[in-house]
Amino acid sequence: MPSSIAQFWDDAIVPTLVDYIRIPAKSPHFDKDWAKHGHIDAAVELAAAWCRKHAVPGMKLEVLRLPGRTPVLFLDIPSNAGSQKNVLMYGHLDKQPEMVGWREGTGPWIPVIADGKLYGRGGADDGYAVFASLAALRALQQQKKPHGRIAILIECCEESGSGDLPAYLEALSGRMPSPDLVIGLDSGCGNYEQLWSTTSLRGLVNGVLTVEVLTEGVHSGDASGVVPSSFRIARMLLDRIDDAGTGIVKHAAFHAQVPAERATQARRAAEVLGEEIWRKFPFQPGMEPMQADLADLVLNRTWRPFLAVTGADGLPPPASAGNVLRPKTELVLSLRLPPTVKADSVAQQS
Repeated sequence: MPSSIAQFWDDAIVPTLVDYIRIPAKSPHFDKDWAKHGHIDAAVELAAAWCRKHAVPGMKLEVLRLPGRTPVLFLDIPSNAGSQKNVLMYGHLDKQPEMVGWREGTGPWIPVIADGKLYGRGGADDGYAVFASLAALRALQQQKKPHGRIAILIECCEESGSGDLPAYLEALSGRMPSPDLVIGLDSGCGNYEQLWSTTSLRGLVNGVLTVEVLTEGVHSGDASGVVPSSFRIARMLLDRIDDAGTGIVKHAAFHAQVPAERATQARRAAEVLGEEIWRKFPFQPGMEPMQADLADLVLNRTWRPFLAVTGADGLPPPASAGNVLRPKTELVLSLRLPPTVKADSVAQQS
């Protein structure tokens, strides 16, 4: 059966993922005119058509559209063994924006298969989810294995914070029983040689820090020493959150006690993965990870808070930068939080 699943994946799923990657279905936060452009709808229709073609017995499929909200794809598969258990499988079809750093010959909307891997925006995050869900169910039924009632919910607003999801959960509350198990197909894996499940996943608080000191730019030779640098003020404000020397987030409200079993799992994962934990990232020559202990690196990315600056405005490109003292600095902040830390309490502290 594993070989037949792999064959089904290569024959039936990969070609559709290739088509999906070509669709610039950016999340609403990155495409304010998403409804007009129609890319999210195109991605949903592509996935829905595939699901209809490869439907399992008794499956019901619906594309729901609430006014002013991104659509969701909803599949309902009845139990094949009289089980009263309910399973919810979750994924999303909206994508991150183009960003930069694509190698020559590749791009966000250019699907490329190289060394057995498919490259392009959204294929792994999270276009594969609905196809993997239905492929798993097909395999269970082909082996005549029992399963409970399965609901598959695929949203299109996840990369924007899932703002539309609560409304759909409410709309579906009468048709989607409270699940006994939720399978979220939107995480990572340690390697491709073993099966991994996620036990700890950090949350996120996003924000934009804007420091304005002038209504327009002025010559730094005239103004520096009189007008404070907006960048210096931004740097000072960031230093209230984390230590510039270590990257450690300062306030206790951002931290959580790591459960003993999670610490044990982190050590075991570090033993299995070794230096691949950090070598998988495209480090510049001579650059090293933040800590030498591999188990600490695992805990850093699963149970410890860290701040990243993911965007900036008010800064001209170096080639265009003269001697002007800029009127403002604007930074996009991404603060990762431990699983048990509540975002609303953190927001009050920050």
